[in-house]
Amino acid sequence: MPLQNRVDPFGAIHAVAARGLFTGNRGVIHDPDTRTLLRRRWATKAWIICECDFRGQRREVMGRNAPGGRPGWTELFFLDEVTALAAGHRPCFYCRRDSALAFASCLAGGEGPRTPAPQMDARLHAERRASGGAVLPLEPAQLADLPDGTMVEQNGLAYALRGGRLLPWDFSGYGPPRKISDMSTAVFTLITPPSTVARLARGYRPVWHPSAY
Repeated sequence: MPLQNRVDPFGAIHAVAARGLFTGNRGVIHDPDTRTLLRRRWATKAWIICECDFRGQRREVMGRNAPGGRPGWTELFFLDEVTALAAGHRPCFYCRRDSALAFASCLAGGEGPRTPAPQMDARLHAERRASGGAVLPLEPAQLADLPDGTMVEQNGLAYALRGGRLLPWDFSGYGPPRKISDMSTAVFTLITPPSTVARLARGYRPVWHPSAY
């Protein structure tokens, strides 16, 4: 049976077989004896996106991976970086340093060039859906102004914007693109945190799952 460690664009954690391109964490949120999640869904405001393969390191997923037999961080998995960003995570400064520096340099409004990571994390924590961020409605006409890599929701379903079209999201990949004009009467809400949308608009380029191409 799959472990409950796969994250959807809304930040919820599910038990599905597919893994995706990236791992990441929100601190220790599992019981290593049962390899199940605790009731809490984060133990830190630093929600990060990590490489699945880094310097040959190997971990027992949701096991005891810290010194002294302690649990270590809880491994979560994402279809791609677009999904992880929508859920409110950001690139890790340890295993994805170049991406993390690029993300930080694409400043969100009100941030300066030396904004520390904890300040970015606090802002994301206030915006992400899974930690109580506001649900922001969007008119269909506003979608054309959003950058590629932004994720939006309609009727509980998630879509990623790419090349002026909407890609339906699923744990296994993206479906055939849909024209925004074909959904012009729909009510949308923003999933990706606004400060991350600002970074996408200022040039940050996330990694997409191959099904998006």
